[in-house]
Amino acid sequence: MTCARSTRRTAHHRARCWCRYQHQIRTHHGGHRTIRSTRTPTPRRGRRAVLAATGLVAALALTATACGGSADSAGDKPDATSSQATADGNGGNGGNKVKIPADLAGKLKEHGIDVDRWKDGGWKDWDEDKWLSDAKDFVNPVIEGLWKPERMQSAQEADKTVTTQDASAGQGVSDPDPVPVRAQAEKTPYHRSAAPVGKVFFGSPDGPAVCSGTVVKDVNHLGKSNLVWTAGHCVHAGGNGGWYRNIMFVPDCNDLGKSEAEISNANPAEAAPYGNWWANWASTSNQWIQGGSESGGDGAAYDYAVLHVKPEQGAKSLEETVGAALDVDFSAPSAAEAAKMGAWGYPAAPPYNGEKMFKCVDIPGRFSLSPSLPTMYCIGCDMTGGSSGGGWFRVVNGKSVLVSNTSIGPADNTWLAGPQLGRDAEALYQNMSKTYGGQ
Repeated sequence: MTCARSTRRTAHHRARCWCRYQHQIRTHHGGHRTIRSTRTPTPRRGRRAVLAATGLVAALALTATACGGSADSAGDKPDATSSQATADGNGGNGGNKVKIPADLAGKLKEHGIDVDRWKDGGWKDWDEDKWLSDAKDFVNPVIEGLWKPERMQSAQEADKTVTTQDASAGQGVSDPDPVPVRAQAEKTPYHRSAAPVGKVFFGSPDGPAVCSGTVVKDVNHLGKSNLVWTAGHCVHAGGNGGWYRNIMFVPDCNDLGKSEAEISNANPAEAAPYGNWWANWASTSNQWIQGGSESGGDGAAYDYAVLHVKPEQGAKSLEETVGAALDVDFSAPSAAEAAKMGAWGYPAAPPYNGEKMFKCVDIPGRFSLSPSLPTMYCIGCDMTGGSSGGGWFRVVNGKSVLVSNTSIGPADNTWLAGPQLGRDAEALYQNMSKTYGGQ
């Protein structure tokens, strides 16, 4: 699989958003090609305030998969255990039922959804007629205690596909194949060595799922950001679906990089050192909502999203709690201008298991889905499924900034592609910041 496209190859290929499944497409030469795409806070710890250019390799890192690894998918349909967990609203730990704010309750009622039933497990009903899809219809009431370690362990990579379209070699919008880059394990503890990256857990019709995200600065609320950058397909199913549910962010997941056996018996402070942060609002591009689907890939070039999160417990902002946040570079530099880029994440598919954070650093090239769509960045990287939404960073004026996020990649795990972040992405970010940032 390559970033480059040849006129000798077929015009359409199947890509999957960093999922566990792969599709083979027959070329007119009789061969097959496959493209896959990439799915109580503790006291604040010290973190480097500035990720300097001299520490680029140590500062760049991509994220994906559950804190406890990737086990068999656990469906989000009621069973003896999950019914009790949602009945008391606290994951089976007792306490009061889930309280849904009046504005969210109103949205549910507008769509004919019974509010009391939602609180008691009705969120597991993925009836397509009641699956909220419009940008204004995001609802995500907190269900405290839902994301227990075993549920995180069962989370699978985001399972969305997009169709990529070859660009003519004569148009010069795609570059030759990048040399594969072996992902390097990030140094521990992550809160000292890496950018503020974590995992984005969410519920989908197929069960618990997971992506990655990065804490980014809020320019309208300096020092008190509650914003997380991730991929669009990690929050919304695209044109044929709607908003995912129970979206939660866990910064610096498995901060000490413990093994699968060790993290299974770890205490909450080791698995989630800064606690759990629920998204009280999410925004993704209209292009992804309308064009992202399992049969159409026009949304991939706009596959980005921003979350506004609140702590499951506590009152401090996310940035104050983790001690760091990155600026977002909305200048959409060309691949040539961007120089080195790095992608961070928790790859889950073999030979990785999703337990530890890895990174790839490379000089980006261009990847074109279609002449009519923005060109994406492409870097060599062998990180596997589970890295969707993980931040891509570059150094500007001596500090690391977020410039893209993981979206798609090939089945042979030799490269990753991510969208350029330009005016549309900045408008999405500014709207989130001005509308919800002070909450």
